[in-house]
Amino acid sequence: MFVAESGQDIIVRLQPGEDFFESLGSLGLTAGAIVCGVGMLRDVTLAYWTGKEYKEHKVAGPAELLSLQGNFSLREGKSHIHCHAVLGLEDGSTVGGHLSKATVHETNEIYIRKLERIVMERRQEPSGLWGLYPRSS
Repeated sequence: MFVAESGQDIIVRLQPGEDFFESLGSLGLTAGAIVCGVGMLRDVTLAYWTGKEYKEHKVAGPAELLSLQGNFSLREGKSHIHCHAVLGLEDGSTVGGHLSKATVHETNEIYIRKLERIVMERRQEPSGLWGLYPRSS
């Protein structure tokens, strides 16, 4: 992983074979926005919330990361990454959803914005989802 920072802006390049969540999690952010990201992923798990549970969809082969956005928050005292992605498949189709698992295939280029004086906390709700409760610090 290569990382460059300037003020609140972070640019990350992930390398082939890196675990997407382990690598970004190593930044230790608890309040931030994943503004955008592009690249290629493999061994991806996407999820769709039905209102009661997540239904998983696996994408094994390489896929273009066409769109990525999300956030960093604090969940049960630890850094948590919540993001959604749209993937382009070899046949030209697309698939998207909540990104649960992924390995970098070629590269990922990600723009992150750190949030200062904001607490981004997640709390479990009756639905089972972990809702975001942002507040000024």
